[in-house]
Amino acid sequence: MANHKSAKKAIRSSEKKRLQNRYQHVTTRNLVKKLRTTTDHAMAVELFKTVSSALDKLAKRNIIHKNKASNNKSKLARLVNSLKPAAA
Repeated sequence: MANHKSAKKAIRSSEKKRLQNRYQHVTTRNLVKKLRTTTDHAMAVELFKTVSSALDKLAKRNIIHKNKASNNKSKLARLVNSLKPAAA
């Protein structure tokens, strides 16, 4: 157990940060799953914007590695582009 006042504060703050990072990571993973199951092209395009933004934010905050974010965005972009747009 921590003995110094600053160490106790560091434990409290790191726990808060851990929970916040975990929440953001899980939320982004759920968005990715939702995008992968989408079959509508228009909806997928809109959802892709949200997902790519969320992945960039995770990478910026070092929750995930920047290359992992790039790889995920690349794969999702290919998925969205493979969906056929609705014929008008």
